[in-house]
Amino acid sequence: MGGPGDPPEGTPEGGPGGAEDEYRSVVFDESFVRAARLQEYSAHERMADHAPAVRRRPPLHRGLSRQALILVLLIAVAFGTAIYMGVRHPYQASVARRPVEPLRMTVIPLTPQGKVPGKADAEYLYEHSPAAQFRIGAEGIPLPAARRTAHFSDSQVVAALTTAKDYIVRSSLYPEVIGSQDVRAVRVMLDGAQLDQFDQSFARPTADGRHQPTGWLVRFDQTRAELADRRIRVQGSMEAAETDSATLEVSADHTFVYALKPTGSAANAPASLFTVRRELHFRFDRDDLRLHQAQLVVSYVQAGPLSCAEDSTNHFHPLLAGQTARSGGPAGTDPYATGGTTALCGTLAAGAQPKV
Repeated sequence: MGGPGDPPEGTPEGGPGGAEDEYRSVVFDESFVRAARLQEYSAHERMADHAPAVRRRPPLHRGLSRQALILVLLIAVAFGTAIYMGVRHPYQASVARRPVEPLRMTVIPLTPQGKVPGKADAEYLYEHSPAAQFRIGAEGIPLPAARRTAHFSDSQVVAALTTAKDYIVRSSLYPEVIGSQDVRAVRVMLDGAQLDQFDQSFARPTADGRHQPTGWLVRFDQTRAELADRRIRVQGSMEAAETDSATLEVSADHTFVYALKPTGSAANAPASLFTVRRELHFRFDRDDLRLHQAQLVVSYVQAGPLSCAEDSTNHFHPLLAGQTARSGGPAGTDPYATGGTTALCGTLAAGAQPKV
């Protein structure tokens, strides 16, 4: 007897729960039928003589999905970009490294025309000198705007300017360097190919335009003078330019003004100003940029007040407050000697001294 929900005569044949329930697992949906490799001929087609009962359907040509197409497109774009950058990349080092040149240097002492003016207050001297508007220390060495060149990126130009500035700061402003106590802070900034020349300059100083310590850095005879004020005044400019596809050059022109007093003197001892103008030319290849080092190729220095009769090759021997230059000119120049340089000396303009 049927249940309360069953039809009076039972479940119809073919309906849910009928005899065909056991075949539900093999009922084929439309996508399965379309994908079948064999297809039965229709009754009309089977009327032909010897017609087979089934025929083989041609394989379906499934297209790529949208995601697959996008992936293929991205791979093709990435591959093309890699090839393009490999051919056109402006920063690749395809040129052999240029030989590193030795530093060529010129150091010109400037002798005063009278007594060196002095004052116990170093700040007063600065305010009454051409350095009144100069900045203090590294602030007086600002970096210019960096623009990429044909073969060097913005970051590489900035690296060259930054390295040149670091060399200038270490060689002109570090107390241990200008006090003739240590030169290692400067040495580590140089390209390895110039280290022999640098070391020889300090081991055997010679006024030959190649081996003068005062061409590499600023340093004073510590037995004669010391800083009266550590706030050294600086003003100048820098610029970078590409010389070829493998080389950047930086030109720097800065004037440094130091307040000095006799070594070991009292704090209120009269101070005087000493001025150094340094025109430096640096060269950088890609190895130098990567290693944060520089090739210093030209150094042109003017410094005073100094006495032309004293040797400024190894140290500067500054004339201090109240002193006058010794009589006599620079060392004689032998025109028959080869490999030497002309001894030079200039006169320090009165306007370059503070008004006291």
